[in-house]
Amino acid sequence: MTSAPRDVTAPASIFRTVMGADFDRLHPRLQRRFSVGLASGEACTGRGVMDRIWHGRAFVKPFLALGSTRNILVPRAGRNVPFVIENVPYTDTFGRETVTFVRTFDLPGRSRRFDAQMVLSPKGDRVLDYLGTHQHLASDLHFRAEPDGSLLIRSGEHRFREGVVDVRVPELIGASAEVRESYDDVAGRFRIRVRVVNRYFGPLFGYDGSFTATYTDVRRCGVRAGLRPVREEVRA
Repeated sequence: MTSAPRDVTAPASIFRTVMGADFDRLHPRLQRRFSVGLASGEACTGRGVMDRIWHGRAFVKPFLALGSTRNILVPRAGRNVPFVIENVPYTDTFGRETVTFVRTFDLPGRSRRFDAQMVLSPKGDRVLDYLGTHQHLASDLHFRAEPDGSLLIRSGEHRFREGVVDVRVPELIGASAEVRESYDDVAGRFRIRVRVVNRYFGPLFGYDGSFTATYTDVRRCGVRAGLRPVREEVRA
């Protein structure tokens, strides 16, 4: 395993593809992290600590608890929570390149997971984020490099899919997510901040923390058992 920079002019990951020239404005360490994919043959594992996992008002908790049954969101708050994020590329059952974003939070008493798998949209203009063990929820993600070299990710439309059901999640019960990821050269760590907000009810959930990253050859190590979802959704 290694954490040294690599040549990010290698064949494009799904993230470089969707960002285009904007990708080159990212901090070199972020370019490395978001170059994971089948072309590079690399997977990335981040290990660190969430300084804080927080929730909004009390009425949010039942929804977080329900989502946690399918590894969507985290139903408990906490401070100084160890966590791991696994970004592993693979080809799904529909032939699409997929990159896992599986976060495991080592909360007291029981670890919790927040699962997502990302694929490139058919038009190549956005990333599709399938959430949970059964990919019932899907969201459009939009990526942008900030002037300081950090990465801003914002969610777009959310859809719920189960069987013949394919509906847009109404704004009243839906939420928008904002992720900011940066690299701290002084500390030698990635920093991440996530906020999930409902337009009408305000902040629902989020976390702030930092981590270090290592890289492995996915062609040699493969995808570990339990990392892929139970069910995969083909609808984009």
